[in-house]
Amino acid sequence: MKFAIVSGSHRPAAQSGKVARFIGSHLKTLNPEYSTYVLELGKAALPLWEEGIWNKDPKMLGPWKPISEEISGADAFVAIAPEWSGMVPAALKNFFLFASDGCLYHKPGLIVGVSASRNGAYPVAELRTSSYKNTHVQYISEHVIVRNVTEVLNEETAVSEEDSLIRKRLDYSLRVLAEYGKALRGVRVSGVLNRKDFPYGM
Repeated sequence: MKFAIVSGSHRPAAQSGKVARFIGSHLKTLNPEYSTYVLELGKAALPLWEEGIWNKDPKMLGPWKPISEEISGADAFVAIAPEWSGMVPAALKNFFLFASDGCLYHKPGLIVGVSASRNGAYPVAELRTSSYKNTHVQYISEHVIVRNVTEVLNEETAVSEEDSLIRKRLDYSLRVLAEYGKALRGVRVSGVLNRKDFPYGM
């Protein structure tokens, strides 16, 4: 099973990237047969989406195509969304515009909010409200908020009670995500889905 993990921060040295790498490593401890694709948008920036991609504009399609191919091969998706002024960063919103190409179509998604303080809930609500419409990503009911992110997930083992608790929550949520990944394979091969006639949500 393959997991696509996207860190939505614009910053090249982002704490969200740290969380993405931690999740990628942890998934392999859950099952050595799991594989991961980690995309840090602060290191592999996409151009701002515009309709030129529909005409296969190489400036748009060139950077996106290899990313889309990696995500298309995944069974499950993790969106890591830092909270900037109570919002999802623009790079992550831009990513979801590109991902309307079908790479996330009916795949389970786990939202991981990130905050340097005690916040982090707003990105969860924002992604659940708007990012699924044309991507058809299927967010599971579990989500995780990594608060005080600079103080946790830094060492191989937990160094505080908060560090231990967030690792347990991540462990549980990733195990649930993996089961959804298995289950939704059946939906995608069922013959019921019709992306040709219904590519966009209402």
